[in-house]
Amino acid sequence: MPRDAHPYRSVLYLPASKERALAKARTLAADAIIFDLEDAVAPDAKDAARATLKAALDEGGFGARRRIVRINASDTPWHADDLAAAAEMQCDAVLLPKVGAPQDILDAAAALPGRAIWAMIETAAGVLNAAAIAGAHPALEGFVLGTNDLAKELGARPHPDRLPMMTALQTALLAARMGGLVVVDGVYNAFKDDDGLRRECEQGRDLGFDGKTLIHPAQLDITNAVFAPSADDISLAERQIAAFDEATAAGQGVAVVDGRIVENLHVEQARATLAKARAIEALVG
Repeated sequence: MPRDAHPYRSVLYLPASKERALAKARTLAADAIIFDLEDAVAPDAKDAARATLKAALDEGGFGARRRIVRINASDTPWHADDLAAAAEMQCDAVLLPKVGAPQDILDAAAALPGRAIWAMIETAAGVLNAAAIAGAHPALEGFVLGTNDLAKELGARPHPDRLPMMTALQTALLAARMGGLVVVDGVYNAFKDDDGLRRECEQGRDLGFDGKTLIHPAQLDITNAVFAPSADDISLAERQIAAFDEATAAGQGVAVVDGRIVENLHVEQARATLAKARAIEALVG
């Protein structure tokens, strides 16, 4: 299980340069916000964006939402200034783009002492080195899949089933789970296509992702619903735990619920389901 028990069903990108967007973030039903200094900010607006974002974070008001700042990559002229600024910001984590090797994490950790770090896995190198990256430093808490950049690098064509991306998605997911990290799926670009969004969320959930990154607030409701335990999930978890406890008290090692064997590993999953449901309930009030 990831070290951070906070839900990450919905992780919304917002441009760090837009004061109105930053203000709106305080009211949105997102589990986490990625305040973006990278792709969403024009080159000539980088300096102003840092100042705008710092002021908004200093003002606060974001509640229990996780505040993640995405900086520019290490091979850009803005990286050093971004690192210095992020070290002083009131945020929960710093997100590094284009992470391709463990050294990227080590360099950032040295520049951001005491700060949690997240990594974008969005290149072939990042995918192939994902296991080493996941174990690079204790400050690393999460992976974010950058599926648009990854598809571009791979030359992969878009498919509704994402079959061309599946090896990369599962490799990153395996590495994150090995490292005990949160891992969040990539974006769905067609923000007005609710059916397509729901299908891709369900696929990501079934693969094992903790949630999904989003490009528009209109995607929040569907994503939050899909990545939350359903009423049926909660009922089954409760019944599995109760049945297993009863079987254990009777000196048996397994129980049966709905015609299926329930062992200790299923009970662990059931407890995790209930813990997630409680965390979501606490977050949304």
